[in-house]
Amino acid sequence: MLIFVVFKYVPMVEGIRLSLYQVRPFLGDLWVGLDNYVRILGDERFRDAIGHTLVLAFGQTIGSMVIGFALALLLEGHAKSLWFVRSAVFLPVVAATAVIGEIWRLLFFPAPEGFINSVLSIVGLGPWTFLDSPDTSLASVMFVGIWKGAPYDMVLILAGLAGIDRQQYEASALDGATTVQRIRHVTLPALRPVITILLTLASIRGLRVFTEVYVLTGGGPAGSTDVWMTRVFTVAFERNEIGVASAGSVMLFLITFALTVVVQLYRRRREAK
Repeated sequence: MLIFVVFKYVPMVEGIRLSLYQVRPFLGDLWVGLDNYVRILGDERFRDAIGHTLVLAFGQTIGSMVIGFALALLLEGHAKSLWFVRSAVFLPVVAATAVIGEIWRLLFFPAPEGFINSVLSIVGLGPWTFLDSPDTSLASVMFVGIWKGAPYDMVLILAGLAGIDRQQYEASALDGATTVQRIRHVTLPALRPVITILLTLASIRGLRVFTEVYVLTGGGPAGSTDVWMTRVFTVAFERNEIGVASAGSVMLFLITFALTVVVQLYRRRREAK
């Protein structure tokens, strides 16, 4: 608790305080009230960053859950060899995000001799610009986020699948249900609590995305991948407007907090029924 207080809660309170000031190191802070928040809401680049963040969060959340669900169905079972495959699939989660971003930046090299473009050329596609074009950069970043997040979702879904009563599958098979029907009417309803948790965690993860965007593109090209956290970083450490950046961080905290509360209330209401 002492470590949490010193390194988490005290800085959090200090960030809230700084969001109400014009921070001037060595000269004394000036009280500006909610002006920093007004500046953020009126800043066109912040508004663009909000749009990019929502698109990225939505795409990564849905993509990670769908692929994670498919991986969980493929790797469900008790065979001894599955532990190795599950461990291999889970590796992107434990790898450092900065390292992953640097590796994918090299894989996305836009020239014809780039690795992915070389593979695409085999089937007559490419070369694509990936991270170097405003038209494809956000989708490329989203792909990396899905690649990293899907194994995490897979593990949680595997835990949910392990708790499903196998007799339900047997009964549905005797009734003539197809595989798709069993997934729709048995698996998905049983996984509803897990899906709710995944939606919450994945949404928060998507809204707070920073490292992979910063390493892959730095918010470029032409601001096409500038998300909320990269904009806050730019304002704080390149423009040295600590108060405005603190206000942006507080707003993101309030959004994620509200999202968590709404999802939890919805979950409790569903469970009450």
